[in-house]
Amino acid sequence: MSDLISYDFLVPPAGLVLVVAAAAWLTLWNPRLGIAIGIITTSLLYLSALPVVAARMIEEVEVDTTDRPDLSAAQAIVVLGGGIHRGDGDKVPDTLSPRSLERLYFAARAYRQLKLKVVVSGGRSFGAHATEASLMREVLEGDFDVPVSWSEARSRSTYENALFTGRLLQAHDVTTVVLVTNAWHMKRAVWSFERAGIHAIPWPAPLTYEEADRIDDYLPRMSALADSYHALHEAIGLAYYQLRY
Repeated sequence: MSDLISYDFLVPPAGLVLVVAAAAWLTLWNPRLGIAIGIITTSLLYLSALPVVAARMIEEVEVDTTDRPDLSAAQAIVVLGGGIHRGDGDKVPDTLSPRSLERLYFAARAYRQLKLKVVVSGGRSFGAHATEASLMREVLEGDFDVPVSWSEARSRSTYENALFTGRLLQAHDVTTVVLVTNAWHMKRAVWSFERAGIHAIPWPAPLTYEEADRIDDYLPRMSALADSYHALHEAIGLAYYQLRY
């Protein structure tokens, strides 16, 4: 049942689109209120699609690692899954999403530099046949020639990534790790691992944030809407974790 529950409806564009739809229906009974809500919500949707606005939002959640951190105390490398493209189970198998593949590339670079044991973390997405961990292990070992020492294949959220991976690592006396994920996901991931008793050092990941210095940065763009989504998703997710855990 938990797989069917998400707070994504609170985050643009889904949340705002739902409100716009509700406002359209509301105009049948209360035109003035429905139109007012529709104008406000459409304006917010427009703003969230502006690169100049999205850039400021994503800057607030991203972890800037331009000053390379001290990784000498790390005992292992943990890479978090970033999603699966579901296959049909027969002719087309499950595959990793581009986001997951990007994280594996970072993990491979971390391994080449540090020569530490690698942990992959990610459970089975709703409707998928394979776990993220099994697919990540397959790609790391088969395509990147990086050995995977441990797999955590039960988690279905960032907090569970940290909780279950933490238990696995603590059983092997590992308490400090290099954490590999996207820059916009890093703050929530680090908080989760620290909460689970594992000191997490962020592996440098490229920032999404860019200075708005062109005229078209003030025009709506789908990529900006995606950045706004990630920024609000992470901000709401971290606030939820801090309240719940």
